[in-house]
Amino acid sequence: MSVPSDSGANFSSVPVLDWNLLTVDKPLFIAQLRHALINVGFLYLSNPPVASENIAALIEYIPRLFGLPQEAKDAIRMANSPHFLGYSRLGAELTKGKTDHREQFDFATRHETRWREGADVPQYYRLWGPSQWPDESLIPGFRSTLEGYFEQVQELSYAFISLLAEAFGLPTNALRHFYDTPEKMQHRGKIVQYPIITDLDADDQGVGPHYDAGFLTFLLQASPHKGLQVQNLSGQWIDAPPIPNTFVVNIGKALEFVTKGLARATSHRVLSPRAGPGQPSTPRYSVPFFQNISLDSRLADSQLEFPEEILKLKEGRGEVVKTECTFLSFSKSSGILRLTYEKRQL
Repeated sequence: MSVPSDSGANFSSVPVLDWNLLTVDKPLFIAQLRHALINVGFLYLSNPPVASENIAALIEYIPRLFGLPQEAKDAIRMANSPHFLGYSRLGAELTKGKTDHREQFDFATRHETRWREGADVPQYYRLWGPSQWPDESLIPGFRSTLEGYFEQVQELSYAFISLLAEAFGLPTNALRHFYDTPEKMQHRGKIVQYPIITDLDADDQGVGPHYDAGFLTFLLQASPHKGLQVQNLSGQWIDAPPIPNTFVVNIGKALEFVTKGLARATSHRVLSPRAGPGQPSTPRYSVPFFQNISLDSRLADSQLEFPEEILKLKEGRGEVVKTECTFLSFSKSSGILRLTYEKRQL
């Protein structure tokens, strides 16, 4: 597999990188990664170092999770959690004033919150804390399966960020200072169901155009449906259909900022599946994993110095001509992410 030569402005597909190539031809993998980071902002990672049996077990649990009695799901609704973890009903979110046609659970890696009422600690520590879990008797083994999956993807995310640093001509540990010690870190994930739309006149917005906020996202497309689309620089929507044994990896706005725009955050959306001949008859399922950075990190305080030959690669990429995304406000002066996007809980 060679390094793609198509321009970032007109990419017509999302590149596929094979993790196994690292043991055969690491320089080629790094070159392919550099191209995907700078010109696309999205990639498929095939043969990832996450146990296939764990992925398969998680996928088997997903329909059972959404099939739980409504009262069992509502018992762990997000409104109960100071950490914004838990269940959200179908249609509970808006993007750009339109309803997102999805139902979801927000979970996170294990973490004991450092926030205590009245304690002399920053209020933002309250953002991280334990997940809410469905009753174990109703879905035995689900919690341990998801926690095991999260642990493996977490380790992959740390390995990947080291490879990203190498692709940009930096020491492999150049981005490690954005993370804290393991007990002070937490990463988040969702399990999402996009029900099939049977009304021909209904809008098919699963989730509207947006950028991710943080560093890296690792998406498991857990059913055979198309739906994920990526927007190139000229404003075209490019399909990113499921490919077996892959994750879709994409760049968030925070990583774009600290890499001086080298790593490209790319607008994307999901279309909910529609009923029709030849189409799957079950909902679309996905499991995104969002890699966080330390709660105490201030991105503007960190200055990364890139080789000139790496910085010049960005010049040939061009600028965004059109995007439908007004999802995220990011303060470049302070390096603080403002989640003041056109999206809210109902």
